[in-house]
Amino acid sequence: MSSNSSLLAAVQLCYANVNGSCVKIPYSPGSWVILYIVFGFGAVLAVFGNLLVMISILHFKQLHSPTNFLIASLACADFLVGVTVMPFSMVRTVESCWYFGRSFCTFHTCCDVAFCYSSLFHLCFISIDRYIAVTDPLVYPTKFTISVSGICISMSWILPLVYSGAVFYTGVYDDGLEELSDALNCIGGCQTIVNQNWVLIDFLSFFIPTLVMIILYGNIFLVARRQAKKIENTGSKTESSSESYKARVARRERKAAKTLGVTVVAFMVSWLPYSIDSLIDAFMGFITPPYIYEICCWCAYYNSAVNPLIYALFYPWFRKAIKVIVTGQVLKNSSATINLFSEHV
Repeated sequence: MSSNSSLLAAVQLCYANVNGSCVKIPYSPGSWVILYIVFGFGAVLAVFGNLLVMISILHFKQLHSPTNFLIASLACADFLVGVTVMPFSMVRTVESCWYFGRSFCTFHTCCDVAFCYSSLFHLCFISIDRYIAVTDPLVYPTKFTISVSGICISMSWILPLVYSGAVFYTGVYDDGLEELSDALNCIGGCQTIVNQNWVLIDFLSFFIPTLVMIILYGNIFLVARRQAKKIENTGSKTESSSESYKARVARRERKAAKTLGVTVVAFMVSWLPYSIDSLIDAFMGFITPPYIYEICCWCAYYNSAVNPLIYALFYPWFRKAIKVIVTGQVLKNSSATINLFSEHV
């Protein structure tokens, strides 16, 4: 009897003295601090990194282009992941408890899915934009206009928001799993159990845009390689001004191809573990340990923190824009017209 009492006393609950409270799994003080630092750094990077991208593109007129507006909208989606999703997921992961109520759990899950898929759709549209720019640069300005960019941005927001709201606020995601969902969702928990049909739809929503990106980026690499070989073959000849211009364009596009390659790798590394785990888990009876699930989630979250580094920090104009913003020059009336492509900024 005394051993049973001591065992119960050793168990920590998310809400002490509340019937139906979830069990809290505490970390050692060292692990607790390290986890908050790692997850907190990701959230801060996602918020401030993407905020700098948005300010740079929207403030400086020289950066007002269809491509950059897509990048700014992508940064907004990743910014919202950093504001509305990552801080609360951080507490859930480290404390192993949800202290923000059932209603906010639904809202948080809805934001999680909507903003992460919005980020995914933006990446896909950016790959289409880059494909047209690299493979058909002469007609690109007439094909991908501000209006087309606006349509892509609208679709990247409307589709994920409607899908996420419809799935999580109607409750269709756990049809057939109500008993399991009720059993797992104790007080202080925020675990969403999704049935096989919706998990399959989620996986296809990840797989199809990813496949499109891989195909487009593969074609971009092939075009860049052909351009490089063509330049090598004509390197020994005297170049006309037209050929010299083509060589500069080819070099620039090879550089763009390398940047896009980094993007593909980072995206796959971030999202593939979560998507595969969700698919396997739904068809294997939800056997994934909680800590594995959390690792997969945070890999996907960190993509929102990495995106500004890949899409913006690699570009010199962004580094110059940061300098103007940080030094306060952005407050001057003439700052919007600063030439960010000049060597003297």
